[in-house]
Amino acid sequence: MRPALVRTAVRLLIVPIAAVLAVLLAGAPGAHAATDLTKVAQQLRENPVYVDPAAAGLLAESDAQALADKIRDADKPVFVAVLPAGYPTQDLFRNLRTETGVTGLYGIRLGDRFDARADSSVMSRQAVSNLVTAVRGAGDTKAQLNDFVDDALRNVGGTAPSSWSDGSGGDVPVGGLITVGALVAAGGAGAYAVVRRNRRRHEEEQRAALEKLRVVVDEDITAFGEELDRLDFHPGEPGADDAMRGDYERALDAYEQAKALMAAAVRPEDVKAVTEAVEDGRFSLARLAARREGRPLPERRPPCFFDPRHGPSVTDASWTPPGGAAREVPVCAADRTRLAEGRDPVIREVDTDHGRRPYWEAGPAYGPWAGGYFGGGLLPGLLVGTMLGSMMAGPAYAADYGSGYGDFGGYEGGDVSGADFDSGDFGGDFGGGFGGGDFGGGGGDFGGGF
Repeated sequence: MRPALVRTAVRLLIVPIAAVLAVLLAGAPGAHAATDLTKVAQQLRENPVYVDPAAAGLLAESDAQALADKIRDADKPVFVAVLPAGYPTQDLFRNLRTETGVTGLYGIRLGDRFDARADSSVMSRQAVSNLVTAVRGAGDTKAQLNDFVDDALRNVGGTAPSSWSDGSGGDVPVGGLITVGALVAAGGAGAYAVVRRNRRRHEEEQRAALEKLRVVVDEDITAFGEELDRLDFHPGEPGADDAMRGDYERALDAYEQAKALMAAAVRPEDVKAVTEAVEDGRFSLARLAARREGRPLPERRPPCFFDPRHGPSVTDASWTPPGGAAREVPVCAADRTRLAEGRDPVIREVDTDHGRRPYWEAGPAYGPWAGGYFGGGLLPGLLVGTMLGSMMAGPAYAADYGSGYGDFGGYEGGDVSGADFDSGDFGGDFGGGFGGGDFGGGGGDFGGGF
């Protein structure tokens, strides 16, 4: 029997029993007391959604089951807990993650508040913050949790824990195998022709996508070369030292590497290594400029979100795309000033079938290009709700270009890891309002205010 059918059958049996138990327990002493966190964690190891009996009024059982099925079907390590407003909040996320022992993204609705935390291996802190911000005004518990899960499933890395499997593989009917075998034998030649035709079409689409990207990447490489020229550094100039010469050499190497990688690219996903090289080179130039001018060395930050050619970002700033939710994005000094003054940032536009558009509103081929600049798990949170973000999260993008976001952050997840994890990822207690996934280091309270 199919797993989905098994789940449905089991649910039909369980729901009436659960309803009876709820009635019987309603009058029992302590029936509405909050469940011990160890039991919450135990339930989450078996099911992606847990609703505390004392919070049953916040989310109907059928809605919780639908949410759980959605997460199971996506095979992603997303955990959702609905707890009563009075639930103890001290170290709640850290303790829940320790008790559960599974790498993943954890969202908690506590009364009328919501927040989330994640292991950095499956989603960056900024991405979690943006997810929470996006669902802040979603309304009731059902709407908010569905919005959160929908966004999370498009962006989180890793796979669901094996403990969620219902183990209902079952026996395959012999008659079914015979029938399938006969069909394969009869249609083998035709199927092979279809596969070859689809493969050729896929290769043609990839070549066309790469040619679109080539224009944008060549612009990036040219702009980087012009930056090298403008800097006008000479290794033997007065005041030059080994550190400066090292920065300059790394920048030159990155420039040559980017050109060589782009010349050898045969698929859109090959572009990711090119933009990584360009970004490394730009950072080396920024360090060299600081040394020559006697300024403090810049910290390693992602490039300006609006146009990586602006160079390394200097801070994060709030930005709301048209029709989307606000999110924090890395910005250069010039765009920081523009945003602070209420002006539009200078946005990188690319050619599309509908004219010039911001790169995040272009086709999925631009995913690898952006991934090279915004790696380490940062990209999903930046692109939540944009056309590129939605395209990259779909199965078609994963099949065409490597595996969607997972290629950009080296994501893993869903593995049982006990308490051996970075507790800083889950730092911060519940406070008043939303915390937005601001992990540890202060300001990370559940609801610590936006």
